[in-house]
Amino acid sequence: MNSPRTISWNIRIMFKIGDIKIDSKIVAGPMAGISNAAFRELLYENNADLVYTEMVSDKAIIYQNEKTLKMCEIDDRFHPVVIQLFGSEVDSMVKAAVYLDRFTNADIIDINMGCPMTKVIKTGAGSALMRTPDLAVEIVDNVIKNVRKPVTVKMRLGFNADDMNYLSLAQKLEGVGVKAIALHARTRSQMYEGKADWSHVKRLKAALNIPVFGNGDLRTVDEVKMRLDKTGCDAVMIARGLVGDPFLIKKADAYLHDGTRYEVTIDERFETCLNHAAKLCVLYGEGTGIRMMREITPHYLRGLPNSAKVRSLSNHISTYEMLKELLDDYKKTLVF
Repeated sequence: MNSPRTISWNIRIMFKIGDIKIDSKIVAGPMAGISNAAFRELLYENNADLVYTEMVSDKAIIYQNEKTLKMCEIDDRFHPVVIQLFGSEVDSMVKAAVYLDRFTNADIIDINMGCPMTKVIKTGAGSALMRTPDLAVEIVDNVIKNVRKPVTVKMRLGFNADDMNYLSLAQKLEGVGVKAIALHARTRSQMYEGKADWSHVKRLKAALNIPVFGNGDLRTVDEVKMRLDKTGCDAVMIARGLVGDPFLIKKADAYLHDGTRYEVTIDERFETCLNHAAKLCVLYGEGTGIRMMREITPHYLRGLPNSAKVRSLSNHISTYEMLKELLDDYKKTLVF
């Protein structure tokens, strides 16, 4: 089923992943603890066309971990969806991928080679796979041979500045049948610090025949357009920039189409924050959903005047009504 979209202009097919048509230059990337079903629904309401899930563990799928299986559930209303898998062993990755292929309605399976977190690296997964490129290719090759869904990869430049092997690895992955590659233009050792070096995205796009997504430091429509123009990549992947600003997809779509600058109102920002909270409460229950909103709410207030106190108070909310009251009281102090 096609995702709901509210823009009025004619949608153009931008590129394909396998046989799946993608109609936008903006891809919503995966974020652990954020890219759950509630957030994905919010993104589709803001014109997203391709959205990634949180990464899921191969071992957790094999052992039928209830929480992980819940993360793999995809709402029939919102497609296409990429489900991201991480692990470091051929057999377990293949078994988990086969499960995702047969028993979920995700459209694409992505192999994570970009996560920089220590707990993932210690298992040899995530960006640690870039230190073992032969194993990385073997895993992807075997996954592709055993599933029907298109397989993609998200990677970094390399594990560190002395071993930036993204180009050779990406070419090998294309050779075994990967349908698209997303490149976060930092090394693992950089984590999320410093600036992403998008010159490597341009270099990767020139070297491959499959779609390439560039990722890193995207928070404005001007940055989106500039990166697309300068690198020639098929799409940009935005992740952290969408937290508190899911409108960025809609804004970028409009700007890329005809230069329109879509302005988000204060009311729209606060209503979306409450909408986000409501969806999390439905998904996880009010207690857990509102605890999650303690970290998310400050992002919706980013750039607003005198918001420091409100951000601090948001750390103590425990119900949806407390959040609503907090935002209502704050809004009264703003001059429109």
